[in-house]
Amino acid sequence: MIPPLVVAVAVVAVAGILWKLIISSGENEKGVRRPPGPRGLPLVGYIPFLREDLHRQFTELGQKYGPIYRLRLGNKLATVISSPELVKEVLRDNDTIFSNRDITVASRIVTYDLNDVAWSRYGPLWRNLRKLFNREMLSHANLEASYNLRRDRVRKTVRDIYARNRTLIDLYDVALQVDIDVIINLIWGGRLDDAGRDKILSSLAPVVSDIIDSMTKPNLSDFFPLLARFDLQGIEKETRRLLHKIEEIIEHTIDERIENPFKKSEAEAIEKEKRTDFLQILVDLMLKENNDETFGKTHVKAMLIDNILVAGTDTSATTIEWVLTDLINHPKAMERVQEEIKKVVGMDAIVEESHTMKMDFLDAVVRESLRLHPIGPLLTPRTPSQTVRIGGYTIPKDSAVFLNIFSIQRDPKIWESPTEFRPERFLESAGKFDFHGNNFQYMPFGSGRRVCAGIPLAERMVKYIVATLVHSFDWKLPAGREKLDMADKMGMVLRKRSPLKAVACARLSNPQLYA
Repeated sequence: MIPPLVVAVAVVAVAGILWKLIISSGENEKGVRRPPGPRGLPLVGYIPFLREDLHRQFTELGQKYGPIYRLRLGNKLATVISSPELVKEVLRDNDTIFSNRDITVASRIVTYDLNDVAWSRYGPLWRNLRKLFNREMLSHANLEASYNLRRDRVRKTVRDIYARNRTLIDLYDVALQVDIDVIINLIWGGRLDDAGRDKILSSLAPVVSDIIDSMTKPNLSDFFPLLARFDLQGIEKETRRLLHKIEEIIEHTIDERIENPFKKSEAEAIEKEKRTDFLQILVDLMLKENNDETFGKTHVKAMLIDNILVAGTDTSATTIEWVLTDLINHPKAMERVQEEIKKVVGMDAIVEESHTMKMDFLDAVVRESLRLHPIGPLLTPRTPSQTVRIGGYTIPKDSAVFLNIFSIQRDPKIWESPTEFRPERFLESAGKFDFHGNNFQYMPFGSGRRVCAGIPLAERMVKYIVATLVHSFDWKLPAGREKLDMADKMGMVLRKRSPLKAVACARLSNPQLYA
C-alpha cells in the first residue's frame, strides 16, 4: 500500500504541472496583461517565502512592485492591491463582481457550507440574510431596546475589576469576557439566570479565539484543493472539533426554543420592553419559513455562531485592547479622554452608552487606533465572479484578491506622520472618514456590499467599554515599565503579540458607583 504522504506529494506534483500548463497558456492569450510580482518556486509558488507578518510583507512587496501585484500560492493566484484608486475600482466600480469571499476549508465548515452573512455567495440568500441581520437583529430600535442587557454586563465587569483594585489585569481577557457576556445576553435575552449564563460563558470563552485561529492558519488544503481529502495539517479536524463544542450549546437551545416557546408572562414582559432576543428572531423566522432551503436550522446556527459569537466578540475585544494600549502609551491623550468624559458624565455618575455620542475626542481616538491597527489588515480576500480588468491588468475569475488597507492607512502620501498616534487628525477632518468605507483612504471595516455587517453594535460596544474603563479607573503599567510593546501578529484579526496587562486604580471617590 502506498503511504498517504507519497500519494499527496504525487498529487501535488501532477496538480502543479497541470496548473502551470493552464497558466502558461493563459499568459499568452491576446490582450491579457498580468500584474507584476515576485517569482516563486515550481509547484508551491511563493508559499515558502510567506512570513507571519503578512500585512507588513505585502506592504514591502507593494513598495517594490507597485500598488497592484500578483503572487502564486500553490494552485491559487493572488492579487494584492494597496492604493485607494485601485480599491475604488474593486469595491465601487466592480463591487458586484467582487462580492464573493475567497472560500477556505475552515470557513466552509464554520458557516455550514456558506450559510451565513459573512461568507455566503452573493445572491438572493445573502441579500435575505443581510436584510435580516441589519433590519431586525442590529436595527437601531433593537439595539436601543437591548441596552439594559449590555449595561448590566459592563457594570458587572467594573465591579469585578474594582474587587481586584491595584492588581495586574489582562485587559484583552477582560474585554473578551465582557463582549462574550454581552453577546450571550443579546442571543438568549431574558431566558437565562446567572448560573446558566456563567455556564455558557465558561464553555464559550476558551473556544472563540481558537476557532478564529483555525480559520486563519495557512492550510495546504486551500492552496492545493486536491489535497483537501488528506487534511495533512489536521486543520479541518480541529475546526470541526471546536465547532462541535459550540454546537452542543447552540443546538440544544434552538430545540428548546422550538419545543418551549415563551411563556405568556415572559412574552408580555418582552413586548413591554419592545425587545426580542437574537435567538428568538431567528427561530421565529425559521418557523415562519418552514423550509430548510429558504431559512432552516442550519442558517440559524451559522448566523449565531459565525456572525455573532465569533465575529462579534474577538474582533471587538481586540479593538478595545489596541485603543487602551494607545491611550496608556500616550498619557496626554488619556488625560484628554478622561477630561472629556468628566465634562460629559461627571465624577459622581457612571458612563451610559448614550454619553459616548457626545465624546468627540474619544471617537477620534478609536478611529486613529483602527487606522494604525485595523482589525483585518488585508480584509477578507475577495474573489471575482468573472475575469475583470483592474488598473489595466487582468484579474482572473475565481482568483484571490487582497486589499491591503494596512498599507493604505499608513501611506505617507495620504497621511501626515502616518506611524504616529495622532487622534487630532480625525477632529480636523470631521465627517471625512466614517466606518462604512465611503472614503477609500480609510476603511477599517471594509467597504461596498460586503462591508462589516456588525458595525452598529461594534461601534457602540467599543466606545462604551473604553469610556467606562478609563472613567472608572486609572491604568498604570507594572513597576519598571514605561512603554507597552506595540508588536502585532497577523491572523484573521490583527492582535497584539504581547497581551495588554496593566494595574487598575479606582478613580471615582464614591465607592457606591462601583456597586
